[in-house]
Amino acid sequence: MTRAWRIATVTDAARARIAVARLAAACGVPTVERTRLAVSLSGQLRQCLTKGGTWLLTLEGTRGADGGPGELHVVVVPAPDGAAGDRTPWTAGVPCPEPGRLSGPCTVPEEAAALSEGLLGADEDTSVVLEELTEQEGLVAFHREELHQTNQGVLALHAELDAAGRAQREAFAAERRARTEAENARRRLTFLADASAVLTASLNHDEILRRLPELLVPWYADGVDVWLFDQEDGRPLPAGHPGAAVQAARTGRPQYAADHPGNLPGVEDRPPSALAPHRPLLCVPLLTPRRGPLGVLMLSPQGERWDPDDAVMLIELARRAGIALDNARRFEHNRDIAETLQRALLTELPSAPGVGLAARYLPATHGLNIGGDWYDAFRQRDGSLVTVIGDVTGHGLHAAVMMSQLRTALRAYAVDGDSPGRLLTRLHGYLRHLQPDLFATAVIARFHPEDRTLTWAAAGHPPPVLRLPDGEVRTLDAKPGAMLGIPLSQDIPDHTERLAPGSTLALYTDGLVERRSQGIDPGIERLGSALASFDRAELDTDLEDAADRLLRPLLSDSERDDDVCLLLCHLRG
Repeated sequence: MTRAWRIATVTDAARARIAVARLAAACGVPTVERTRLAVSLSGQLRQCLTKGGTWLLTLEGTRGADGGPGELHVVVVPAPDGAAGDRTPWTAGVPCPEPGRLSGPCTVPEEAAALSEGLLGADEDTSVVLEELTEQEGLVAFHREELHQTNQGVLALHAELDAAGRAQREAFAAERRARTEAENARRRLTFLADASAVLTASLNHDEILRRLPELLVPWYADGVDVWLFDQEDGRPLPAGHPGAAVQAARTGRPQYAADHPGNLPGVEDRPPSALAPHRPLLCVPLLTPRRGPLGVLMLSPQGERWDPDDAVMLIELARRAGIALDNARRFEHNRDIAETLQRALLTELPSAPGVGLAARYLPATHGLNIGGDWYDAFRQRDGSLVTVIGDVTGHGLHAAVMMSQLRTALRAYAVDGDSPGRLLTRLHGYLRHLQPDLFATAVIARFHPEDRTLTWAAAGHPPPVLRLPDGEVRTLDAKPGAMLGIPLSQDIPDHTERLAPGSTLALYTDGLVERRSQGIDPGIERLGSALASFDRAELDTDLEDAADRLLRPLLSDSERDDDVCLLLCHLRG
């Protein structure tokens, strides 16, 4: 609702002021605000009358949002048809609880001259009162705001303290839960790491199967069964096994059989097993990276249910166990092949008049049991007997192949009737050109039974040990050559010994005498002592038995990191 008045005289101004004050009162404007509005309007009307011309006063009421309190707006502007020069509007506004009352009647007295003069004169006193009232209101408002802020601060402080207490309690509870979960996770990871180390430390298939239940019972399972499939074709045999185990074998996915859902991550739920209907059963396939499952690991829990995190850890352990079993099977298969290949490469000893021969080869107990140790013996056209023992660096199929090539080359070179030193020199040149990054050691001994002499030469190899007929033992450590294949030229010298009937020469590789904690010299001394302990008659009658008896004290420990090769040459009477 809008009201408007045209003001050209002081009477018009007084009537308009009175009308505005009455309408403001009718609309519920507070007294102080109404007085301020009247004073401000009076001052503005005085300026308008001073300027002259016709002015237009407009009173408009606006409603608040959502039905709340509104406002009264007073605007004074020059009339459109007036002669006033300054047309800048003057505005004022006060809060209005009931702006709708502007539509009511508003009567103004007719005694224009006296009424307007008295009305305008009263505004000066009102201004003084309003100034004092404004000052007091300011003080009151200041103290009220200060008190309100204090109260709000106290309330906020209490609220913050209460919230801090709750947050602290929640943080302590969360910390305890996190610490418990972290400790459980650490325990599972530690167990998984330790169990994996145990399973992968052995390449024995039966040992892994024995250790697996020992690791799990009673910490993570009440009972453990391992079902391995048929070794021939890898197909599972379902007879006598729970249905969940058969399903795990067929699908390669973990299965949980119980009368309640397991809700285990990555595990399929199944009805309870008919073989054990009252016992929950977790069946995890033993997977391998290269083919299907090797078997199924069947576990029963300690309580009524499995912990989901424990189940995840057990599934991972089953995967690692499957890999360990697969590696063990492959290792055993490759080991059998390697041993067969190694023994096929060894020489069958010839029979030579006046000289008895006995050889032993023992593969290392670690690795694929195939290495570069070798021995050889063959007769020459002049009736002499050439015996050889050597060692190619490294292990594996490559070392075995290189050993075979060296043996073949030696036999080819020996056709020319060269001495042992010359044969080793030629082998040295052959190895340098054939395999520059591969090295070998060797000893070649040539027996002449007719004149009872021994010619020998060594290249980087442990020295031969000679037992004389009276039991005295000598180490043939005269100037040897360097290792075969090293990047330098060398002429390996020959050495000659006169032999009496009953003399025994022991050729061997470092695996027989060398120990990491002791070196090689004490081992050579033990070999000499063991060889001296034999009677000559024992060596004359049964050299094979003497070779076995010689090895026993030297290989008392069952674990060997290197191959062992021994060749005994006994000069008969």
